[in-house]
Amino acid sequence: MKKKELSFWQILTMNFGFFGVQFSFGLQQSNMSAIYKYLGAEEAELPMLWLAGPVTGLVVQPIIGAISDGTWSPKFGRRKPFFLIGALIASLALIAMPYSSTIWMAASLLWILDAANNIALEPYRAFISDKLPEKQYSLGFLMQSFFTGFGTTLANFTPAILVSFGILALSDKMDNGIPVSTYWAFAIGAIASITTILVSVLTTSEYPPTPEELQQIEDEKAQGPLLKRTLENIYTAIKEMPKTMRQLIPVMFFPWYAMFCYWQYLTSALSLSLYDTLDQNTTYFSQAQLLTGNLNGTYNIVCFLIAFAMIPIARKLGAKQLHFVSLFLGGVGLLIMPYLSDTAVLFALPNPFGEGSIVISQIYLFSFGLGITWASMMAMPYQILAAAIPSNKTGVYMGIFNMFIVVPMIIQIFSMQYFVFDLLGQNPINVIRLAGVFLILGGIFSLFITVKKSPNPPA
Repeated sequence: MKKKELSFWQILTMNFGFFGVQFSFGLQQSNMSAIYKYLGAEEAELPMLWLAGPVTGLVVQPIIGAISDGTWSPKFGRRKPFFLIGALIASLALIAMPYSSTIWMAASLLWILDAANNIALEPYRAFISDKLPEKQYSLGFLMQSFFTGFGTTLANFTPAILVSFGILALSDKMDNGIPVSTYWAFAIGAIASITTILVSVLTTSEYPPTPEELQQIEDEKAQGPLLKRTLENIYTAIKEMPKTMRQLIPVMFFPWYAMFCYWQYLTSALSLSLYDTLDQNTTYFSQAQLLTGNLNGTYNIVCFLIAFAMIPIARKLGAKQLHFVSLFLGGVGLLIMPYLSDTAVLFALPNPFGEGSIVISQIYLFSFGLGITWASMMAMPYQILAAAIPSNKTGVYMGIFNMFIVVPMIIQIFSMQYFVFDLLGQNPINVIRLAGVFLILGGIFSLFITVKKSPNPPA
């Protein structure tokens, strides 16, 4: 079936729900380690407490992908029911998270939240291939990079905005020790999750399956129970995985191992390198938590500002070359992070909300490079993959591709928990250095990918 080209605004609205999903992920990245520490967790326990994300992604995304490939409702469509179910469950988990009274309550809610986000996320990746002709894949996936950056940016900055504008005080805490600003940020995330998904669902139609695809869906239904068929489809797809997809394994492994190191230990690394303390009861640690949000927000600002600029660069350099350069810049940024200061001023910007200026200190340098890395990670591997997989198996292959993200995270959790953290002298700063090295390694492996030549240039 020939797919018609969509306008820029049509591609924007179809991906708008990606904003809500990424707002939720952004809240986790910047706040979960701090929440665990407020509830009494030790540094060495943090990796295992992050296990929810990768395990739910490993289990949920391939299954949801395979199920959505075989789903069709004339009223609800193929992918959109999964958007709605995931967004609704995620909203409820976000509202409940700041009320956690124990570490394990927070960890349990994170399992629910991550499962819900993965239910919505995987069909969104397949949605691009479903709706767009191949020449618009770059624009579709980079639009998702834009919303990844935009959603995560607002999620990261929300607590700091609430504090800096005097709406809440840094010292305002709930009974469980979690800052009140964290509560409001998660509540705003719940609203964003459901409303943005609704915009996509209500404004975007889905192509109905061809008669042949409908017949294939009916034939598969006759082959046995849904779970059995789904697992068989996943097994067959893994066995028949295209060469290009196999070559993406190390390209995904090293950067995602690195990003999990970064998300888990950035707050502690900042607290140690800038304020020489790891005591979560000090205002210095609270300041490091706010700075984490600001730095993560900055790299996501860079991500969504540069996402569309990457379209002509990807066309000229090629996706794999651009990915190498992007990962290299982020890796170097993390390697120099421990040497940067939060008092040495780079430049100041006028404050649009009041008197004075917004000061950008030296510590923000690494987040500029990481923003370019993040924009590329959210788009280039998916562009390479989408051109290499069969169109009728997009859902299952996008779900399997998520294994290339979550398996490195699971390996990171257990290796960091049981020997890497000790090997690095139990020093969070050294964890960040390791992340920098791994980003560069991922970039090097990207140069060896065999990319399918497309007759249509990306648009």
